Amino acid sequence: MDLGRTIDYLETRPEFDGHRIAYYGYSMGAEQAVPAVAVEQRLKTAVFLSGGLSPIRPADFPLPEVDPVNFLPRIRIPTLFMGGRYDFNYQVESMQRPFFALLGAPPQAKRHVIFENAGHVPPRIDVIREVLQWLDKYLGH
Repeated sequence: MDLGRTIDYLETRPEFDGHRIAYYGYSMGAEQAVPAVAVEQRLKTAVFLSGGLSPIRPADFPLPEVDPVNFLPRIRIPTLFMGGRYDFNYQVESMQRPFFALLGAPPQAKRHVIFENAGHVPPRIDVIREVLQWLDKYLGH
């Protein structure tokens, strides 16, 4: 609901283009927001940083209809997913790669970047470079 209302507000402001809105989530914001990103049709692209499949399963989501993992295939917008090789919260093989594989975006419209010498907080300059290139590609200048 918060994401939808935020977009509602942005659409009322003349300084924002309501047709070029991206979601950016870091850590839990890259994990917990999956259902909202999947159902919010006004988003044109998504960027997830240092997230992945939840390390807490399945007791937290006893019903499949509220389990974020079941929303990943419904994310069909272009998606940039980034994480550190040595992320202690979201390991590459067990949490990042499965998250990325489940994304519903076509292969040419999704990208998984692994920052080789990084943990949960990748180097800011590298993140900025990737995000700006992605947003330029999918939202324009």
